Amino acid sequence: MSETAVSEAAIDPRQFRTVLGQFCTGVTIITTVDDGEPVGFACQSFAALSLEPPLVLFCPTKGSRSWAAIERTGKFCVNVLAEEQQTVCARFGSREPDKFAGIGWTPSPLGSPIIDGSLAHIDCTVETVHDGGDHFVVFGRVSSLSEVKTERPLLFYRGQYTAIEPDKTVPAPWRDDLEAFLTATTEDTWL
Repeated sequence: MSETAVSEAAIDPRQFRTVLGQFCTGVTIITTVDDGEPVGFACQSFAALSLEPPLVLFCPTKGSRSWAAIERTGKFCVNVLAEEQQTVCARFGSREPDKFAGIGWTPSPLGSPIIDGSLAHIDCTVETVHDGGDHFVVFGRVSSLSEVKTERPLLFYRGQYTAIEPDKTVPAPWRDDLEAFLTATTEDTWL
């Protein structure tokens, strides 16, 4: 084992998050409608999985209330955020009880919320769910797609929002209270 390698037993969650933060990701809001109410959460653990059949994946925390709603409905919409949607992301990454307050949306073909101003959306049904430690790995079958807009995406890198140019970073709202963020296990949080 090299000097810089660390054994699994000694992995510090804060260091793990810092190392993973070196990987720039896009930011999405995963949504559904449960008992007539829109629900959703900010999610950066989203990826394309397969072209044939068309599958995507996302990874909610096991205690996520939004995931519980998505699991009940069996459908969800992935909203890819545009650079200007930092406040939308912050709201959906918070513990606000009504994350849709003041957020415009329209129903997707499957009925899940498409957030106004999103760069793109992907409407899906839940295909399979797999264990992933303290998260689930959810495979979704793509039902429909949006047209693509020309605006730039909202990105997350080293604990900050960023744009395509590295010098356009804005601190995430929870950055100053990282300890509270790391200990939040029952709310909708990012990996």
